[in-house]
Amino acid sequence: MSDKTKILVIDDDPAICVSIKAILDARGYETATALSGKEGLELFRKTQPDIVLCDMMMEDIDAGAKVAKVIKEERPELPVFLLSTIGEATARTIGLDELGFNGVFQKPVNFDLLLNVLEKHRKKA
Repeated sequence: MSDKTKILVIDDDPAICVSIKAILDARGYETATALSGKEGLELFRKTQPDIVLCDMMMEDIDAGAKVAKVIKEERPELPVFLLSTIGEATARTIGLDELGFNGVFQKPVNFDLLLNVLEKHRKKA
């Protein structure tokens, strides 16, 4: 069993998955990626991540919200962050917490901000 913090990235854009995985792996995280909500839920159950980053708009416009809802039903304490092209003001108006998200990272992702937030949730060795 790994002592690394496990992060699951769910996004239908392969370039997003590859870039986030490269950055996180280089920082010592163990990163898994999924290209759909269905695949994301399968990996969520298989890998038992410590943090989930999930795109809102994948197969359906609200696929990310559906994924977050299932994850929060199964593991309410798990931090789930939204990856989205929507602006911060819009994010505040759609009720992220009601959708099951702990916060939002706007695309293109600011990796310094992402790493700072994830560091707060990193497993203590």
